[in-house]
Amino acid sequence: MPSESVHARPHFQLPTHTPVAGALRAVESFLLRGGQQTARRNAWASVVADRQRAKDRREAEHEMAALLTGAPGDAVRD
Repeated sequence: MPSESVHARPHFQLPTHTPVAGALRAVESFLLRGGQQTARRNAWASVVADRQRAKDRREAEHEMAALLTGAPGDAVRD
């Protein structure tokens, strides 16, 4: 797996309630029965959660760096 670059790529997520998404879900339910479908959805939920954790980690690292360097206006203030 390639390491993350310094500049994160923008995260793009398709809307989940479109006619195309509905059609894909219908095909998925026909082709993938019970356990396979659940496993696929669980795997996707894990990917989404991992992306959110990575985003949160990058933001926290940025804030910590700003606090340590003492750059005015970069850190969140109380």
